[in-house]
Amino acid sequence: MSKFPKFLMATALATLTAAPAMAEKLGLGRAATTDEVAAWDLDVFPDGSNLPEGSGDVWTGEEVFAENCATCHGDFAEGVDNWPKLAGGADTLADEDPLKTVGSYWPYLSTTFDYVRRSMPFGNAQSLSNDDVYAMVAYILYSNDLVDEDFTLSKDTFLDVEMPNADGFIVDDRAETEYGAFTNRCMSDCKPGAVEITRTVVFKGDPNAGASADEVQTTAPAADTPTDAASAPAAQDAAPVAVAFDTDLAAEGEKVFKKCKACHKLGEGATNGVGPVLNGIWGRTAGTIADFKYSKPMMAAGESGLVWDAESLSGYLANPRKYLKGNKMTFAGLKKDADIEAILEFLKSHSQ
Repeated sequence: MSKFPKFLMATALATLTAAPAMAEKLGLGRAATTDEVAAWDLDVFPDGSNLPEGSGDVWTGEEVFAENCATCHGDFAEGVDNWPKLAGGADTLADEDPLKTVGSYWPYLSTTFDYVRRSMPFGNAQSLSNDDVYAMVAYILYSNDLVDEDFTLSKDTFLDVEMPNADGFIVDDRAETEYGAFTNRCMSDCKPGAVEITRTVVFKGDPNAGASADEVQTTAPAADTPTDAASAPAAQDAAPVAVAFDTDLAAEGEKVFKKCKACHKLGEGATNGVGPVLNGIWGRTAGTIADFKYSKPMMAAGESGLVWDAESLSGYLANPRKYLKGNKMTFAGLKKDADIEAILEFLKSHSQ
């Protein structure tokens, strides 16, 4: 389960095999040695093929993990801040918000071993000995209740570990079952019936507001129009108006907000991050948080009267890039209407 694409590995090995002939023909380079090829060939397969020599027990793994991994992943593999959780999540894959960890989601132990050996610890990859990798993986397994505390992981015990989601993946047969259909392109009369405009979204303050779809003349904000940051509309200093919200639905929205936490902060003491702080966003004019550098389209939208409310937030959260072309939001959007409805209630609860 290597991160290195198989076709690239095959190409590299084929090139190395042909190296003597190429070197003789071009007078360049030399054939790679066996050790040099082996240094690239780190793949570990689900059946344990290509595992290195070595072993490691759970408690040694706890020490290695604490020294190299706990800063990001927590002392018990429970995760810190937005760094991934490596343990927990049993029986959650069918939930609306599943927790995907080594214990709940990963189908093969080889994936864990290969990834740790190749890519960890963060910022100092491939600095661990094989014994340390075995021990660390043993500790991760123990943190997921998959092995006992006296377990030692090695080539001999590797296949003794049963991963809970081993049967949760299937062979990708789309090349045989689906790809052929993709070449049947429709060139005319592809969609039955005429295309109809069913909804028109306009900014508050837009002269088209209240007009029918046939009456609206659409003009997109110019993404490259220079905007003086000093002329941006100032956020209202008045106390925010109380907004009624559904407590239970807001709790569901807090779960959905996990998708946003990497960039946006919310709650007491929240500050601007990659994205602006979202406290008090309900009823706020777009692009008006102090000390945050908004995109030109967002500033222009605020100047045109865009206010964040149920309609505007719903449209923006569904597809930020389409709703306001040229803005800096890279998130693809929430695909479920239920998620959007829930997160709106959560934002309301922080706009009192």
